[in-house]
Amino acid sequence: MMDDLFAETTDQLLGEGVLDKMRARVNGSEPVTYALDLTDSHVDLNPYIGKSLKLVFGGTIRCGHCGAVTPKSYQGLCYEHFMTLAQADNCMMSPEKCHLDQGTCREPEWAERVCQQPHYVYLANSSGIKVGITRIGQIPVRWLDQGATQGLVIARVSSRRLSGLVEVIFKQQVADKTNWRAMLKQSADVEDMAARRDALFAQCAEPLQALIAEYGRQHVQLIRQGDVFDFEYPVQEYPEKVSSLSFDKQPEIGGVLLGIKGQYLIFDKGVVNIRRHSGYQVQLFAS
Repeated sequence: MMDDLFAETTDQLLGEGVLDKMRARVNGSEPVTYALDLTDSHVDLNPYIGKSLKLVFGGTIRCGHCGAVTPKSYQGLCYEHFMTLAQADNCMMSPEKCHLDQGTCREPEWAERVCQQPHYVYLANSSGIKVGITRIGQIPVRWLDQGATQGLVIARVSSRRLSGLVEVIFKQQVADKTNWRAMLKQSADVEDMAARRDALFAQCAEPLQALIAEYGRQHVQLIRQGDVFDFEYPVQEYPEKVSSLSFDKQPEIGGVLLGIKGQYLIFDKGVVNIRRHSGYQVQLFAS
């Protein structure tokens, strides 16, 4: 049963439940399709672009791990699990700092399943060229979550720590973060991704060869040939000014849905990062 804090409304209720990140899917050359899975419903969002939608937060936040009510979200978790789960450790943001081999990992078995698996290092074009990492099997989902219009895999490594070490080398030459405001203001200019890869390999040749010599080519493989992935997003109109909206400041977010990109709903009144609000219990209305 939903929270009594939800306001009464005559708008059409599309679904209610706990937010998680939007599901994104590629359909050939068609724009990316998005859906929101709530507790009791699956809502396809693309048909509502150009129409009025609103999300109403009832005041309850739940931990994405245990489901318990928490007064504040810590990356989608309650404080206890934010402090104890490996997925919330600092090395997840800086994988080169992995400390599994030191015997200090919060969850060694989890790390074996997740971190000690092959990873890709990639270039993505969202607000410009950036370098990033992801587990094999997360392409192209990772790029869609970042709102990238182009993506190219440039290396394959045998563990998350090694992907971080390769990323550290590359980010001396290119950014490792998306400028989310720039990404939401326009579609990124088309880049020659293969040329950018080749230039990066040349610029970083010495430290890359040193890393390969230390760990072996079976663990660090540069990919010099590969397909460039291109994505189009369902955006009717980009905002001239990006205003960020949050349920921490207001219980109701909505307006005319101008588009969807990355994990953002773009309304005529501002943008909201759905993934940032994982665990927030809401109702979704067509108004």
